Amino acid sequence: MIDFHTHIFPEKIAGKTLEFLAARCHISPYTNGMADGLRASTREAGLSFSIVLPVVTKPSQFDSINRFALQMQDPGDGLLSFGGIHPDNENYRAKLRYIKDAGLKGIKLHPDYQGVMIDDIRFKRIISYATELGLIICVHAGFDPGYPECVHCPPKLARDMIHDVQPERLVLAHMGGCQRWDEVEEYLVGEPVWFDTAAVLGEIPDQQFIRIVQNQGADRILFATDSPWAGQKEFVQYIKELPLTEEEQDRIFRLNALELLGLSE
Repeated sequence: MIDFHTHIFPEKIAGKTLEFLAARCHISPYTNGMADGLRASTREAGLSFSIVLPVVTKPSQFDSINRFALQMQDPGDGLLSFGGIHPDNENYRAKLRYIKDAGLKGIKLHPDYQGVMIDDIRFKRIISYATELGLIICVHAGFDPGYPECVHCPPKLARDMIHDVQPERLVLAHMGGCQRWDEVEEYLVGEPVWFDTAAVLGEIPDQQFIRIVQNQGADRILFATDSPWAGQKEFVQYIKELPLTEEEQDRIFRLNALELLGLSE
């Protein structure tokens, strides 16, 4: 089993970062926010590995964040990190080629923390070229408690971007749009994108979750937690108790992720 959406921070800033985010978002972490804590949580939950999604909140962080990501490239050790890029990074093509050439499997974009709407030309250019390079693109979608005043990736704008750019391996986190699931069903279900389950189980009504899985297809759903902001073992158990077939669970827990990552079983 694979967790497709987690976060960690370098040891020297993890404590303060978790304290700041917990206070801002009114949530409590399940780990210490560092690599060792996530590895321990991954093992306890019975997961094979977790994918780390770094968020570049200002252009100057590109080098340091991607150096940090390159330290976690061994799924056998429990963690596999994607890279990160900011929409205001200059020479975005060269930076995306650097990510690709370094062996990173994908990138994380966070429209809320990066302060840019998902249909902005800066994101469209990045998503288009990342698609050309064969990178997976993971995007925070819907509401974020850290920036409640504006949803920078609502389902309708995400759909419009998809139609314009036609990304091939786009993952919209939080089942397509956190706390915007009626809009997800209206605008995004049926589009050629993946949804992940990060931080939504127990928040989205179970019946609506099952309906989205069935209408989007279980082959387009990725197990994810948003650790440290949700418990990995708790989410594993939650999925196992839902009225999903063994085949649907197998696709959600591992097969879809393996296929996207280009990894063998």
